[in-house]
Amino acid sequence: MILWERMEHVEEHLLVEQAKHDPEAFGRLYRRYVDRIYNYHYRHTGNHSDAEDLTSRTFYRALRGIGRYRYRGISFQAWLFRIAHNLMANLHRDRSRKPSVPLDGVSLPGSQLHDPHNHVEASEAQDRLLAVIDRLPEDRKTLLTLKFVEQMSNAEIGAVLGKTEGAVKALYHRTLIGLRQVLIEGGEE
Repeated sequence: MILWERMEHVEEHLLVEQAKHDPEAFGRLYRRYVDRIYNYHYRHTGNHSDAEDLTSRTFYRALRGIGRYRYRGISFQAWLFRIAHNLMANLHRDRSRKPSVPLDGVSLPGSQLHDPHNHVEASEAQDRLLAVIDRLPEDRKTLLTLKFVEQMSNAEIGAVLGKTEGAVKALYHRTLIGLRQVLIEGGEE
């Protein structure tokens, strides 16, 4: 971990400890993470209303439980995403339907090409990849979102998903191999 990341963790830890007794400190934590939590929920629901409701519930649960939060090598951010992940799981279980993540707004590197032919090819490849990702099981979509969008470490992803760091690495490896295989074969999962 580089120095600025360590300083950020120390600052976060101090803010969390202060938030256990000071609502204004919790407000600063809320402002720091609300957009990321909202985006996580929106990517999984595709619905602004659901995302807002789930974000509100995430922070309500965090506020209720902050007194029990203890730093054990996993950031407060990962703890928040764990709450968000559990709420998403509850929503999907309650709705008894296969969840879907709208990935229309996601851009892949290289998709902004100047040559129209290359742009069309890149756009088609991106659409195909996003369609394949959309059919992945929920835990694998969450893994990819936390890894590439939220840029979390494997340890933090493990805390969110309730898995060990080694299990996250293995799931990540299997997910990428499966994606590559589907894309090479040109078939559907």
